[in-house]
Amino acid sequence: MAEDLIPSPTPLTPPHHEEDWLAWIRLLRSHRVGPTTFRRLLREHGSPDAALKVLPAIARAAGLRTYRPCSERQAREELRAGRRAGARPISIADPLYPAALAEMADAPPLLWARGTPGLLQRPLLALVGARNASSLGIRMARRLAAELAEAGFVVVSGLARGIDTAAHLGALDGGTIALMAGGIDVFYPAENAALGEDIGRRGLLLSEQPPGLRPIARHFPQRNRIIAGLCRGIVVIEAAARSGSLITARMALDLGREVMAVPGHPFDGRAGGCNMLIRDGATLVRNATDVLAALGEPADRRQAPPRQQPPPRQTGPASSRRSDGGTPATAEPGTGATPPPVGRSTTGPGSAAAGSAPPSGPDPQKTRRLHSEILSRLGPSPLSEDQLIRDLRTTAAKLAPALLGLELDGKITRQPGGLLSRAG
Repeated sequence: MAEDLIPSPTPLTPPHHEEDWLAWIRLLRSHRVGPTTFRRLLREHGSPDAALKVLPAIARAAGLRTYRPCSERQAREELRAGRRAGARPISIADPLYPAALAEMADAPPLLWARGTPGLLQRPLLALVGARNASSLGIRMARRLAAELAEAGFVVVSGLARGIDTAAHLGALDGGTIALMAGGIDVFYPAENAALGEDIGRRGLLLSEQPPGLRPIARHFPQRNRIIAGLCRGIVVIEAAARSGSLITARMALDLGREVMAVPGHPFDGRAGGCNMLIRDGATLVRNATDVLAALGEPADRRQAPPRQQPPPRQTGPASSRRSDGGTPATAEPGTGATPPPVGRSTTGPGSAAAGSAPPSGPDPQKTRRLHSEILSRLGPSPLSEDQLIRDLRTTAAKLAPALLGLELDGKITRQPGGLLSRAG
């Protein structure tokens, strides 16, 4: 029964020095290691360094004959590129990281930030909608964003054409955050480059992707989940029945956020998604007063200090670190201070004494059998991990390594809310 016991959450130590960031980025950028797998590896092995050491063995057990984690050279280049762009990395263990976003199962372990990170500590509200917006929709978005920013909200959007652009422009004086689908230094669409630069000076640019990455189709849903996770609520203006904005609204609903929509004419296809949301229970929005009635007046948090503790969900016996003989890292752009050095433990979970023999691995035959049983119970429709544990009559401790192996092998996919599905 001891293997079923869950240890008390131990907050991660945020990276402070160059070597800390290199290990963090190497693990995150390694092949088939996404946000959920990253957190699972840290929880099970205690530190990025320890997880990197066992990652090739885990991949071999999953059937990958050749597996190499992300190289130190690649990680170092990402750090340099981010700094050249005037950005700084914020880890999920950093007090600046938004608590609401950290609660997501697939929260990004690292965000590149350019501008004023303190905006993340103020009340956040998303405003999204159609790229091919009407003139009335553009006017509505800009006016609504300006009034909500004046009321104390920071307006969050995706820097796309149409509604997103209008929302950023309306809220620029009061506070706006742009979530980017590509790297922090890649503006998409290119026509919004000037607006993006302005937000980088007066607001905040955020991206979970490495600098220099040009976005492709799959990056936009990933960006949208961050918009949904960051905010207390989301307002949709002019969204078609099948659109990215509507997907973002559904994600927000799954996370328990307040979903609001501006109604439109039934003959206008751009209003179909908004009208559907209202039909299904979303709050109808005519003006900023309706939004404030749904969410309440935000407290004035412009000068509020950042949260003092990392999110409790981020667990794992992480060792604190210092730079062994290296130079302490200088302050990242925008911090105004050099982070204090912290001690580094050379023992404990995730570390091994020099010359010690590695632990014996699991029985390959049993592993293959468990993998087969898991895949036989998963399909395209998501299934909760708890239900899978019950179906297999096993324990979370036994199932976790098998799920990790299947994730690395690309055979299963994790969905928001702790759900699993078989990869297509």
